[in-house]
Amino acid sequence: MNETYHLPTNFTDAGRIMGIFELRNLIETILLVVPVLYACIVWLPMTLTTKIMVIMVLIVPLAGFGLIGINDDSLGRWLSSWWRWRKGRRMILYRGEVTKQ
Repeated sequence: MNETYHLPTNFTDAGRIMGIFELRNLIETILLVVPVLYACIVWLPMTLTTKIMVIMVLIVPLAGFGLIGINDDSLGRWLSSWWRWRKGRRMILYRGEVTKQ
């Protein structure tokens, strides 16, 4: 009694944007990019062409970093893991005592 299951080629694409980026990463990227974009548009005292160039130099890498994340985690998830590690770390002294840093 051998049952064969056929998986579609896009079975891992559920809940992803364009099959690559998670929805959480997209939302975090929007929250990261919109304030920078607004600040560049409002506060840069340059011509339109120069503003566009500055915006592209800042926004494209920032958006790429936000969409990809760190080690396949979203930036928020990675930041919360890092914060928990940072709060819980200990330093072992030469006497064997454990202290917080």
